[in-house]
Amino acid sequence: MSVRNVEPKILWNNFADLNAVPRASKKEDQVIAFMLKFGNDLNLETFQDEIGNVIIKKPASSGMEGRKTVILQSHIDMVHQKNNDTNFDFATQGIDMIVDGDWVKANGTTLGADNGIGVAAIMSVLASSEIKHPAIEGMFTIDEETGMTGAINLDPSNFQGEILLNLDTEDDDELSIGCAGGIDTNTSYNYVTQEILSNYTCYEISVKGLIGGHSGMDIDKGRGNANKIMNRVMYHLMTRAVDFQIISIDGGSLRNAIPRESNALIAVEKEALDELSNSFESIVASIADEFKLIEKNLTISLSKAVTASSRMTESMERNKIIEVIQAVHNGVFRMSPDIEGLVESSSSLARVIVKDGEFIAQFLQRSSVESSRDDVANAVRSPFDLIGADVIQDGEYPGWQPNSESEILDIMRELYIKNFNEEPQVKACHAGLECGILSEHLPDVDMISFGPNIRAPHSPDEKCQISSVQKFWKYLLSALEVTPVK
Repeated sequence: MSVRNVEPKILWNNFADLNAVPRASKKEDQVIAFMLKFGNDLNLETFQDEIGNVIIKKPASSGMEGRKTVILQSHIDMVHQKNNDTNFDFATQGIDMIVDGDWVKANGTTLGADNGIGVAAIMSVLASSEIKHPAIEGMFTIDEETGMTGAINLDPSNFQGEILLNLDTEDDDELSIGCAGGIDTNTSYNYVTQEILSNYTCYEISVKGLIGGHSGMDIDKGRGNANKIMNRVMYHLMTRAVDFQIISIDGGSLRNAIPRESNALIAVEKEALDELSNSFESIVASIADEFKLIEKNLTISLSKAVTASSRMTESMERNKIIEVIQAVHNGVFRMSPDIEGLVESSSSLARVIVKDGEFIAQFLQRSSVESSRDDVANAVRSPFDLIGADVIQDGEYPGWQPNSESEILDIMRELYIKNFNEEPQVKACHAGLECGILSEHLPDVDMISFGPNIRAPHSPDEKCQISSVQKFWKYLLSALEVTPVK
């Protein structure tokens, strides 16, 4: 079955059209052109602001002119990730989608439902001549996934709306009213290398098969981080006095995704090969046992390899690299004392690169409390300061503080109960929704976020539930009908 035949067809067809367009963060030229053409073809007021956000405005439908203008907001970029064995070029190919029962998935890549389903829903409202709605301002932001630069550089003078519906929540029974802010920590350390000696043999260590996922929403689920697992293997070998040096490490990919894979090349002194094998099997058995209930497809392998490099670390430099990664915090830093079950602050080790004398590490810290965010950021930078690494902390963005007196929250809560005969979950989340930034630009705009069920975003296992999209679509249309009067 083609995704274009799934109901509601207008939404899924817009999603399919969108997914045919490459739209990596910071490389949105093609999708910006696509959105501009979409709006202009509808003869709607359509323009691009200076940073690249696309705005499409539609007048109220007949009889709705007296209602408050609604800003419908989603981001047009998506996370590009694929499995190692998937042959796919994100720069030139559209997403290959598969309907699997009640779910839509992609063939070995991320699906782009985050936040493509939200974009497609707004497109559908803009394109329809039958949906009742107040005046709509479609806000399509760029670069949400790698810096939120679209939201940060938004020009508020382009909007007159009094209500903003952000369509970027990933559980259909939730109404999000708050989110975490964040900051990036990027480190670089130049290490001393030496020639690979003739009595050393090259081996590859590979960590793969992890679930991965969103480094905010999934950080408390106990999933394995490929960078930390790889380092744990090396730390074990080092403390067992296995004579080896690092040639290279390449782990993780994106700053906001839990790393699923890591590969390393090491040079091992030939007389240490028996100890290498025994120590490796010992630590792998321990890790596999610890993660057996969560990471069912985890594999950690050791195999002979060849390398084009002629350099490896010196022992003191190897120790610094391994020990700093071992020491640095990864995962939940503090749970919220105010909201049960909410992660207050966390850090994710997203990327590790060791090659040709340079050691690079990239982290994303998140927190709903600014002082706690700064505390975890300092905890991450401190081990790198101790080894003399260069540390840059930037990309800071604010959290979104819940507003318990929100009019749109009351409306959406009552509407959810009316439509679905149950209470919605009103929550703050540990992801970095754009609402925190947008609320600074548009302080008088009442905001809320909701969306359909999306699982495993930021990973090739990403999927979106068809029945949940139908529920979300019904909810969105009913919300537009009951928009408060001016």
